Amino acid sequence: MAPARGPGVKETMARDVISTCPVCSSELFVTRLQCRSCGTAIEGDFSVGRFGRLSREQLALLESFLRARGNLKELERELKLSYPTVRARIDALVRALGLADGVFVDDASEDGSGRDEMSGLRREVLERLARHEITADEAATLIRSRKE
Repeated sequence: MAPARGPGVKETMARDVISTCPVCSSELFVTRLQCRSCGTAIEGDFSVGRFGRLSREQLALLESFLRARGNLKELERELKLSYPTVRARIDALVRALGLADGVFVDDASEDGSGRDEMSGLRREVLERLARHEITADEAATLIRSRKE
């Protein structure tokens, strides 16, 4: 017997949450969480967290890294990539997670007003460039246009 559903609760297939706005590339927030069993809903601004902000490629790399138990040589064999390429991708993943020298780098400023928009933009543009979604010229144009 299927669990009871609350009023208005639809049977839907779960989808991965996207964390970047497809229009302006700003960070998206989850505004509603709902229990599929009883229909209880919680509304507010919820961040997707560090891991939720990773691209599919970055998540796949993280999974491979964990499967290899951090052994870069094993990761090199699994991904069929050179050691320098694997190392560069792991370094980019560490930066994307907000980790630098093993220390968490919080996106929020000290006064809690949010992350520096320019550094966030640069990071996003550089990640898109690394994923070959944009050219170097497009990346430069994007960064210059946001400075003005």
